Amino acid sequence: MFSAKHIGDRFIEEAEGGNAVSDLEKLLVKKSQSGDVESFELLISSYDKRAYNIAYRVMGNEEDAKDMAQEALLRIFRSIKDFKGQSSFSTWLYRIVTNVCLDELRRRKNEKYVSMDSTIQTDSGELHMELCSDKETPESVYERVEQRELIKSAISELNEDYRSVIVLRDIQGFSYEEISNILDCSLGTVKSRINRARNMLRERLKSSVELSCENRV
Repeated sequence: MFSAKHIGDRFIEEAEGGNAVSDLEKLLVKKSQSGDVESFELLISSYDKRAYNIAYRVMGNEEDAKDMAQEALLRIFRSIKDFKGQSSFSTWLYRIVTNVCLDELRRRKNEKYVSMDSTIQTDSGELHMELCSDKETPESVYERVEQRELIKSAISELNEDYRSVIVLRDIQGFSYEEISNILDCSLGTVKSRINRARNMLRERLKSSVELSCENRV
């Protein structure tokens, strides 16, 4: 007999090793569908960190990310009996996390949050949002913070469909195929939304930069 810890460690190793759907994962899914809470906790142990990261990127702050990740996990537990294995468990899980966040954003039409500290791809190149270095001058720190705020503001103005593809593709690094499965839409729709979202960002950032320059004159 193996201990729960041994099973959990083995499952995490298999998941991190890139196995699509291991026999152990199938077993944990089956036991979870029967109401086994311990098996469910082992099942999601290798996914909860990325689930939180997705929630954080979409919601933009730690408190909301924790709430949404927790709500997503509860929804996953309640609906795991409906998982038929037509997609990978991870894709099904990330779809629920994304939908929980988007549902919440739709309820907050007047509250829009985006928080990112990585690279955004646009048709004109890359936009970088990085943490400030201790060696930076006050002027460069100001410019970096200002750029980050411009990007956050531009993305916060995107509707949920466009925001979600930007987060999943340019922040979380999911492939087009993975995003298609997570959002349950066609590959063509994913590519179209990403292209449209990047173009919208480019135009809004251009306008924001021009306005900022005018205000400095």
